[in-house]
Amino acid sequence: MNEDGKNVTDAAQATAQTMAQEVAPAPTHPAPQARHGKVALVTGAGRGIGRATALALLQDGYRVVLSGRSAEPLQVLAEQAKAEGWEALAVPTDVSDAASVDALFERIQSTYGRLDVLFNNAGIGAPAVPIDELTVEQWNAVLGTNLTGAFLCTRAAFRLMKAQTPRGGRIINNGSISAYAPRPNGVPYTATKHGVLGLTRACALDGRHFDIAVSQIDIGNANTEMAARMAQGVMQANGEVAVEPLMDLKHVTDAVLYIANLPLSANVLTMNVMAAKMPFVGRG
Repeated sequence: MNEDGKNVTDAAQATAQTMAQEVAPAPTHPAPQARHGKVALVTGAGRGIGRATALALLQDGYRVVLSGRSAEPLQVLAEQAKAEGWEALAVPTDVSDAASVDALFERIQSTYGRLDVLFNNAGIGAPAVPIDELTVEQWNAVLGTNLTGAFLCTRAAFRLMKAQTPRGGRIINNGSISAYAPRPNGVPYTATKHGVLGLTRACALDGRHFDIAVSQIDIGNANTEMAARMAQGVMQANGEVAVEPLMDLKHVTDAVLYIANLPLSANVLTMNVMAAKMPFVGRG
């Protein structure tokens, strides 16, 4: 074949390939939940780390129960999930209230019959004031959400995971770098996050007999609304105000997904995911 013939043939092949690409239907993928159909619960799912993690779990194929105090952001997220072909269930809940948590888990059991992953993420802080200026109401509010809330959800998850078939599941607690090192004027938050670490370790031990793995992820300066103030400058241990670096929230969601998708024969007891240059390691 001469060169002209070769060029004509090449052109014809290219045209045919282009037409095939235009005519061929777009590749279809099964709905993500068809991949494994596992069920996850995310508390504090309306914003920040909770919202981002819920989206990551949905994209990975989980059916996700969205819990939080405010119904509107949960419903918006559930509608977004539906538009993507994912399955999400919004259940407004006050995790500090035992009856509210019981109602949440009754809804999970009646809807799905099981729970594979619990992400205990709901948390709040208090005004950064010295302890002698802190009110009992402020203390109790942080304690109720951060520690009692994690306890109530973990207790309910244990009940369900022990009884379901296949037995077992995974609980991931959102700790904090404050579980190891405080910030100035952060007594309630620091105390509750130390308490969450104790809850994690005790439940990791007690869960062994029932194939329940319990983990904690300690996050430092993820780029969320809650941490945005770090970029403006925050008080340091030496009394100075300094700007702190932030990290992409995706590093957190990737870490949660990694833990969530481990087999129950393996566990990450604690994991620290932080902005590499934030003041934590060493003396600042």
